[in-house]
Amino acid sequence: LNLKNILFINKKKIVETINSNTLIENYNVNKKYPSSIEIKITKTKPLAKINIDEEIFIIGSNGKLSLNNNKNLDLPFIFGKPKIEEFLKFKKKIDESKLSYKQINDFYFFPSKRWDLKLKNNILIKLPKNSLEEALANANKFLEDHKVNKFTIVDLRVDNQIIFNE
Repeated sequence: LNLKNILFINKKKIVETINSNTLIENYNVNKKYPSSIEIKITKTKPLAKINIDEEIFIIGSNGKLSLNNNKNLDLPFIFGKPKIEEFLKFKKKIDESKLSYKQINDFYFFPSKRWDLKLKNNILIKLPKNSLEEALANANKFLEDHKVNKFTIVDLRVDNQIIFNE
């Protein structure tokens, strides 16, 4: 794209080039006549790590995968094979709950489309497939009300029950 007249630069080519970068969340392209193009870019936020075909990828808030070039990122790891859209929907439900995303160490995704959470304090929260919002609220309330270092598993898969393991 260098050294071309601004009138003849193909906007589709610019958009293709920008969209090929998995680290870009969104962008805005403006031609500044007579001789320049202004591109404003917002970087995607890394959300989690996932292993795909023996390689570690980062899932960004834009829903794209990037190779994990930064080994020092403190992100939760996803075990299982969820679709990226399923993870983003689940993450949104966590964000809407009072449970802090920063507390989560690992996600476990099952073929039944059910999720488990492993917190940084080594508590495993087993979530139901349905009524996820209610289960997340119950998990947060239970963890606030009880001494968390006493429990290793909090099972919320049965309606109207909390099963825990000391």
